[in-house]
Amino acid sequence: MIKNTFSILNGIGEKLEKRLWRSGILTWDDFLNSSDIGFISPPKKIIFDDDLSFASQELDKANAAYFAASIKRRDHWRLFDIFKQESVCLDIETNGLMPDRGGYVTVIGLYNGYDYKSFVRGNGLTSENLNKELSGYKYLITFYGAAFDVPFLMRSMPNMKFDIPHFDLCFGARRLGLHGGLKRLESDIGIKRHEDVRGLNGYDAIKLWDHAKKGDSEALDLLVMYNREDTVNLFDMADVIYRRLRIQTGIEEYLNGRSFSSHYAFCD
Repeated sequence: MIKNTFSILNGIGEKLEKRLWRSGILTWDDFLNSSDIGFISPPKKIIFDDDLSFASQELDKANAAYFAASIKRRDHWRLFDIFKQESVCLDIETNGLMPDRGGYVTVIGLYNGYDYKSFVRGNGLTSENLNKELSGYKYLITFYGAAFDVPFLMRSMPNMKFDIPHFDLCFGARRLGLHGGLKRLESDIGIKRHEDVRGLNGYDAIKLWDHAKKGDSEALDLLVMYNREDTVNLFDMADVIYRRLRIQTGIEEYLNGRSFSSHYAFCD
């Protein structure tokens, strides 16, 4: 989807982007290969050509940090298909308080589509360990993480670094008209939880931590399992929300129209 994205260019929004698509300019290469675009002045075209050429080079290098800074945050979802194999889902549990009132992270879960890793307070949960683990990825997936998880981590663990594109599924879902928390969306999409933690919520996670602090190992195991479900399920949800957001842009219709025209011309 990113190679169909022209809102990366300064001065081009979604309306002008769709106008380009309607004109048959569906990809960066189409834009670069067009000598004249009637509704974009020649001086602007030269600047945009330079910007797209540079972006193409950075994409070839898989420079995630460049795109994290150059693309509007609301459009980071458009990078999902490019960085899917190098992405990581993140979810945190806390003691129920905000950092300025004694709040801290109890469990952090990371999932890359294959392996789940948990970091528990008092057992490997440090900014150094997390930064080292996150440095191996180029794309972050969360649910409401832009508003809660990431700010909470940066306030409670000041050395944390987040400099890669971030697909927040909560805000992606809202753009699709889907509302509610993670559990409701899982149900709507058809994602099922492990029966041992089905029905548990964030308040239950706080109570489980209270029991774990007192030496209850079963409570800690259940808390980690709860976090695992929160984290692992994000990967499948990201795939669904990405595909729906892509369809919502309308790009599929233009691409299909091009395929039909090309096929028709060939048959003719």
